[in-house]
Amino acid sequence: MSCLCMHLNGIKAQAIACGPKQSENTNKTVHLPEKARKSKVLILGGTGRVGGSTALALAKLCPDLRIVVGGRNRDKGAAMVATLGENSEFAEVNIDDMNSLETALNDVDLVVHAAGPFQQADKCTVLEASIHTKTAYVDVCDDTSYVWRAKSFMEKALAANIPAITTGGIYPGVSNVMAAELVRAARTESKVEPERLSKDVEAYTWRRFNGVEPWEFSNRPMGTGGAGPTILATSFLLLGEEVVAYNKGKRIKLKPYSGMLNIDFGKGIRKKDVFLFMHDARIPHSDHPSFVECNLRGAVGVLNGGWLGSLMSWNLPEVRSAHEILGVPTVSARFGTAPFFWNWGMLAMTNLLPSEFLRDRSKVQQLVQLFDPVVRAVDGIAGERVSMRVDLESSDGRTTVGIFTHKQLSISVGIATAAFALAILEGSTQPGVWFPEEPEGIAIEAREVLLERAAQGTSNFVMNKSPWMVETNPKELGLGIYV
Repeated sequence: MSCLCMHLNGIKAQAIACGPKQSENTNKTVHLPEKARKSKVLILGGTGRVGGSTALALAKLCPDLRIVVGGRNRDKGAAMVATLGENSEFAEVNIDDMNSLETALNDVDLVVHAAGPFQQADKCTVLEASIHTKTAYVDVCDDTSYVWRAKSFMEKALAANIPAITTGGIYPGVSNVMAAELVRAARTESKVEPERLSKDVEAYTWRRFNGVEPWEFSNRPMGTGGAGPTILATSFLLLGEEVVAYNKGKRIKLKPYSGMLNIDFGKGIRKKDVFLFMHDARIPHSDHPSFVECNLRGAVGVLNGGWLGSLMSWNLPEVRSAHEILGVPTVSARFGTAPFFWNWGMLAMTNLLPSEFLRDRSKVQQLVQLFDPVVRAVDGIAGERVSMRVDLESSDGRTTVGIFTHKQLSISVGIATAAFALAILEGSTQPGVWFPEEPEGIAIEAREVLLERAAQGTSNFVMNKSPWMVETNPKELGLGIYV
């Protein structure tokens, strides 16, 4: 299980409330514009957990879409195609080979890049190929270096007139849009400036959590959250990266999986500990800590209610993008896992293994082969719930909160990624390379629809609420006033 919490500070604003939602368990059919109704979508990594989940979600949401499952294993591809039905096919693709990519992208309208891990990747080969073939693009990247390298292709994407979104998954992805909406509401409706943003994620999985201050992200996973070995590899690789945080605009570096905080993820999850586990995060003020927790580039499972977990910091891209794009001076991200002994294991790896070892993809793959069977066994007991919390603190001292909780990360991550793919097919993304929180990436008027689609199947989804309205044990100051 995983949880995500993000905090934004520096906005003088009253809480902007919209009712809590418990989404339906079945996906609602999406009616695309006629010209996009039978679009051809290539999903790279389509035989993996994230890519396969995305393919299934798109097939259910838009049965008329033509889905191409891209991967290297024909047997797995055939099995996925059999599950998807007649409007699907398999394509053998090597994402490291430009010729293979361009051949696969021929006559494709949109490519979904879910073939991670993105850590330690030297090139944005899939994005380059999509620009060469004039194919729309979205990825589920969760690596800061990779996403800013992708942003360097802005001029080429504009010249090719193709829309591209990087970090278009659940966290980062949905968590970014949640933060952007909290900031927008504070500035436009409450006429205040955000000062701190935090994001926290809690999961029954070896997943990633993000935290930023004033946008702070925190994540807590249990087991693998149903995400598979790629997410496990991502988590290990992130342990080798320093956490870059921002405190009142000042960039500082921290040790990964440090700075534990206890965050309330609301009903069904309750309080969990989260830790710093990403770079480009902002550090909360000592008197007003903020966290954002997310399972994103990767899904995170949420902990069972009543269990007290931990969230730690990780090196994730939402921190820097929230700071630079949304203009929040303090941002941080944190992550946590359950059962508690996963956190002990991550701490031990951080302290005992040299960072050079944890940045070596071949060595990390050996660790994955060792731990993946154990993680999967625990998943069967702990579950794969995921929960994200985003907090925005404003200049008048008020805080607004968004919470996103789903019982199955492996399903939720696919629905979230599919929501971004549909937004691009509907024309909500302008040519260029964008983050989800940029209005050119997901138009402001399209954010509500995207969040509504991504939240299908959630057990708890609320936006723009005061903390006391969503937390399990709010404190009463008296005369009906809660904090």
